[in-house]
Amino acid sequence: MSIPQSGGGAITDTTQLAEFLASGCKPKDDWRIGTEHEKFGFCQDTLQPLPYDGPRSINAVLSGLRDRFGWTPVTEGGLLIGLEKAGANISLEPGGQLELSGAPLETIHQTCDEVNTHLAEVKAVADGIGAGFIGLGAAPEWTHADMPLMPKGRYKLMDAYMDKVGTMGKVMMRRTCTVQVNIDFASEADMVQKLRVAMALQSVATALFSNSPFFEGQPNGHKSWRSRVWRDLDAARTGIPEFVFDEGFGFEQWVDYALDVPMYFVYRDGTYIDALGQSFRDFLRGELPALPGETPQMSDWADHLTTLFPEARIKKYMEMRGADGGPWRRLCALPAFWVGLMYDQSSLDAAWDIAKDWDQETRLALRVAASREGLAAEVDGTRMHDLARELVEISHAGLKARAKAGAGGLVPDETHFLNALRESVETGKSPADEMLDDYHGAWQGDLTRVYAERSY
Repeated sequence: MSIPQSGGGAITDTTQLAEFLASGCKPKDDWRIGTEHEKFGFCQDTLQPLPYDGPRSINAVLSGLRDRFGWTPVTEGGLLIGLEKAGANISLEPGGQLELSGAPLETIHQTCDEVNTHLAEVKAVADGIGAGFIGLGAAPEWTHADMPLMPKGRYKLMDAYMDKVGTMGKVMMRRTCTVQVNIDFASEADMVQKLRVAMALQSVATALFSNSPFFEGQPNGHKSWRSRVWRDLDAARTGIPEFVFDEGFGFEQWVDYALDVPMYFVYRDGTYIDALGQSFRDFLRGELPALPGETPQMSDWADHLTTLFPEARIKKYMEMRGADGGPWRRLCALPAFWVGLMYDQSSLDAAWDIAKDWDQETRLALRVAASREGLAAEVDGTRMHDLARELVEISHAGLKARAKAGAGGLVPDETHFLNALRESVETGKSPADEMLDDYHGAWQGDLTRVYAERSY
């Protein structure tokens, strides 16, 4: 979840809303990569989730990272709720999941180094207090009651609202994890093509990265339970908006969509003010019930954009949101997959050629099938395994064409970061399939084995 936005001044004209999005356009040489990933913390002896406070807790992990590795604290109401350093931040998800939002970096080599450093730091602190961290798309055993809400005002408001708009909102907040990558666009036309590719093909990422086949102690019938959860969260702000594929789509149409999504809050002076279900359009007119007579700042618009949760979304950059949290290698494979598809024009065109003739029914059916069957999914003769194989090769070509060297020039490009995905394509198995094999085989139905064998 995002931290409060700041800056930008007053909104005096609604054209500023689209201009805010357009201000993210930048030349290709300035395109960057931002990797975000979440993970579950747990007590190594009891295998229960970490509480917020105490000697073995989320607070202790944050404090240890601050004190040992030079992170700057972020507080809310006097409580430590995050950290910042060198363009990156560490934040808390509602159930205590620890998230790294990485700095905008030039290459996958750099973003993977950042991930590796972060996980090494977290492990050093966690080992010292008897804690561990695991990368899964959903909590394998823990119940809702096992995972108390973290002390952030935004989450308290969201938690109260979720049951009014869906059935899975509280599950998403407390018991799911994702990995995503943030990418740039050069122009409105470039944004449109990238967002259409992202929306249409996010199901392939869901299948490749599916890693949540267990829930509340047993197989749940899905390869990506996290993806299943998102389908019943809040229809107004999730899914694959069909208008993205309409002729004439652009920044203004995204603004119209965002304005129709009910608000969660307004952030003022360190406090989240309840604006649940209220309209940003009313806010623009000075008629918001939460703040009568007050009109929004650009930071309010930036905050509101963080409360939209479609499969991909735009702010001043684009976020890919379809993948389960996962093992170490796949935290680097996810940005590699999308950068290979999106940052080389030939690869972007090839990806769009695959999906451009699909209708909305097909896109939605692939999303559902990916969550259930992963790479084994099939919709009207379109096999997910075949899509994954083709897209991984297109991404490989895109990364090769980028020719971004690493290791002081010893590694000529970024293609090796796709190795985990190429293995999945060869075997037809995602991490979910591998865990299910272990569960029914070597683990003999003992799901507690997942902690020792899948932790960082």
